[in-house]
Amino acid sequence: MAIYFKHHIKESPFKYEIIHTLMSFGAGIILSALALVLIPKGLEELELFPMAISFLAGTIIFMFIDRYLAKRGGQKATLLAMMMDFIPEAIALGALFASEPHMGTLLAVFIGLQNLPESFNAFRNLVQSGSSVKRTLIIFFFLSFFGIIGALTGHFLLSNQPGLTAHLMTFASGGILYLLIQDIIPESKLEKKYLTSLGASLGFLVGIIAEKIV
Repeated sequence: MAIYFKHHIKESPFKYEIIHTLMSFGAGIILSALALVLIPKGLEELELFPMAISFLAGTIIFMFIDRYLAKRGGQKATLLAMMMDFIPEAIALGALFASEPHMGTLLAVFIGLQNLPESFNAFRNLVQSGSSVKRTLIIFFFLSFFGIIGALTGHFLLSNQPGLTAHLMTFASGGILYLLIQDIIPESKLEKKYLTSLGASLGFLVGIIAEKIV
């Protein structure tokens, strides 16, 4: 999709508005995953103090990683930032499928919808920073297996440990919320354009609909 959009859609202000709307849509879906799946699991399984510690730990660790990546810049930083929320979510997904298949299905929908606009923008950033289209596609192909490995790890090692799974999901929530506010939401905004903010609301609505259906 990113390749087609880059080469077959002519440059225009509307093109950039679509790009930023996709980013905002992804942010809305991520926020719905936090509010409807990840945080509720932590509230259900954990006591107040351990839950708060996990959330703060995720926030602080992701903040330091984000600062480190910002200093380095380049293609590796973009890739690592994309993976920072993907792997914890995949591990939690595998664990949830073993104990709560319906909740696992909901989280799988969230992750899939979230990764569409996220990968669209990550691909564009890598190509614009100098990586060839072929090389970028190969990198993304192999990185996708980290999700499978993470899901299998969660399924076979964490399925009988709901407390640990809840800690992981709460930890990821803190980090993802930090990234959402620090990086994704500011980048999705365009001056005097209102479609981009609407995208975030539509993304959150997708999460509400998915939970209602499941």
